[in-house]
Amino acid sequence: MNNEYQNFSGFDKQFFSDQGHSDIKLPQLSKKFKDEVDYDESGSIVVLPYINYSLVLSNIRKLPIFVAANIDGKQFLKADRASSWKKDNRSLLSQWGQELYTAIPGFLDRGHMAKREDVQWGANKNAAQVASDSTFFYSNAVPQHKDLNRKIWKRLENYILHKETTTKNLRICVFTGPILIESDLPFAQLIEKKEVLIPSFFWKVVFYQKADGKLYRVGFLISQRQLLIRDKLVIEPELELAEDDDLFMRFSDAETYQVNISLIEQLSGLLFQEAIDSYTDDREVKLILNEVEIDADLEIFSSDNQENYEIENLIL
Repeated sequence: MNNEYQNFSGFDKQFFSDQGHSDIKLPQLSKKFKDEVDYDESGSIVVLPYINYSLVLSNIRKLPIFVAANIDGKQFLKADRASSWKKDNRSLLSQWGQELYTAIPGFLDRGHMAKREDVQWGANKNAAQVASDSTFFYSNAVPQHKDLNRKIWKRLENYILHKETTTKNLRICVFTGPILIESDLPFAQLIEKKEVLIPSFFWKVVFYQKADGKLYRVGFLISQRQLLIRDKLVIEPELELAEDDDLFMRFSDAETYQVNISLIEQLSGLLFQEAIDSYTDDREVKLILNEVEIDADLEIFSSDNQENYEIENLIL
């Protein structure tokens, strides 16, 4: 193995073992991914390890199917942001590079699936810096509209990391990814003479332990579909949506929703480890995320029952 990767130990399934919990398993892939993942010599799905996180790539979409990260709030340290991105030589054919992100300048970000700050922790500043740098592989990126990546989604990620995890010295496991579906809209330009579908939706599932010692999980869903259409980054469909796509249209307004894990499983084609669900309402709840500082009071709002809730009551 290239020396660059030799210390990449990846996602730690025993991250909660000292808290009395068994392994935190990686999501199971449904049969729809059978022909678009790589397998090793033993027939197991290739999971690429990095520092404090791992991921599985789709060799058809050339994007991660999911990313699994360990976050230790107690060991979080500041680190400098890397200045450039690079491809992972272990799976060159299964990732897009700068050719995708620079095709229409000014709109698409290299959206980290494993957030840079999430994994920048360790025994010392150097360890945190190396971990942070390890997130700047294209294998860890998905095209995200700048207004989602730098605003809406970022505020949720910062809330989880800073307001909850680091201030309370928590350990959590975070799974993140795009929803890869056939009805994703084509990018407005061909890349290497190929049509590229841009994901419209992203999900995030957080596993954590409460004071009662039990393992909990909570899920979020966000859409960038209208942002992509607004700025003509994708080709709009000429035909009406099929009935099966109606569910996705409920989440088309570029907002963040708290949803049941079962819904994320249905949409993503993944199966997550069992835990106590913090949110079990059949109705999705829109999260109203403040435009101001990340430590401001955040609320969630349900358009179904017109009630406000403190976000702390439903998340960690």
